[in-house]
Amino acid sequence: MSITKHNWTKEEIIAIYNKPMMDLLYEAASTHREHHDPNVVQVSTLLSIKTGGCPEDCGYCPQAARYHTAVEGNDLMSVSQVKAQALRAKSSGSSRVCMGAAWRNVKDGPEFDQVLEMVRTINKLDMEVCCTLGMITENQAHRLAEAGLYAYNHNLDTSEEYYKEVISTRGFEDRLQTIENVRKTNVTVCSGGIIGMGESIEDRAGMLVALSTLNPQPESVPINALVAVEGTPMEEEKPVEIWEMIRMVATTRIIMPETQVRLSAGRMNMSREGQAMCFFAGANSIFAGDKLLTTPNPDVNEDMKMFEMLGLNPQKAFTKVSQPQTIEAADSQFAPLGEKPKWSRPGHTIERNLEASTKEK
Repeated sequence: MSITKHNWTKEEIIAIYNKPMMDLLYEAASTHREHHDPNVVQVSTLLSIKTGGCPEDCGYCPQAARYHTAVEGNDLMSVSQVKAQALRAKSSGSSRVCMGAAWRNVKDGPEFDQVLEMVRTINKLDMEVCCTLGMITENQAHRLAEAGLYAYNHNLDTSEEYYKEVISTRGFEDRLQTIENVRKTNVTVCSGGIIGMGESIEDRAGMLVALSTLNPQPESVPINALVAVEGTPMEEEKPVEIWEMIRMVATTRIIMPETQVRLSAGRMNMSREGQAMCFFAGANSIFAGDKLLTTPNPDVNEDMKMFEMLGLNPQKAFTKVSQPQTIEAADSQFAPLGEKPKWSRPGHTIERNLEASTKEK
């Protein structure tokens, strides 16, 4: 069994990324088989529990309130609605439910209490629960852990250098701090990024440096291809070539051998053959369902046909890490503190973000 390396350099990662494709695929597939069952892929369902109205200016996101997109905002879903969706996902083969709320950061209060109840409810269905709620404090991370949260997603998005070209309303260090807060609990970390936002190969390598040098490395790394949505600053970006996705997946697999590499947004533009190459290169998770938060996604029945064709089996829940215990709210050891953390606001201007926000509908 190989030893996981935590001191990858950008130059080393670029060299791997640029290997001849056949050599890259062979190394990635060999690494994958050493650490994972190559015929098992986790199926996760991503559910937007609170849509739109986000105060951030992420250049890729149609949920940002300042951009004029077709996304309709919705208030926080009820616990019963979420339970119904989770049961539907489970019946379709999903072993994980990921709940996303369009918040900058979590605030203590009734809405967060409601999310905690959602976590308890889904964990009791014997499904892995993941949340992506924005930035969280250490105390909030402990409260999520008590409720039975399996994973917390907080993507780095891109390299620290290119990040300044994507988002101006929060700092890169805030993302790292949130991951550090999660690490102080038994909740696993899910953190990855997006390619196709105009970044260079050096930026892709820079993001992987930031992720791979974390110790421990994230248990999950989503690799997303940008879905260019009309009205966002990145609406004119060209779709990512499938070969870029394959290279990114393979490189991620090699430098983070024990991590689950998640083939995430952008699958609508990928052929079955392209997705099969990604699985061969080390991807062992997909998101199922007709939507990923607000962007289109392949139909779950189509995914199951693809699995059958490739001889793939859905991964069972809690295969990698055992099921967390759920502690009821009445027995919680961590009370809400009403914290008001000073998350950063870098304040620089990103011209294309500014232009998109001033465009008329």
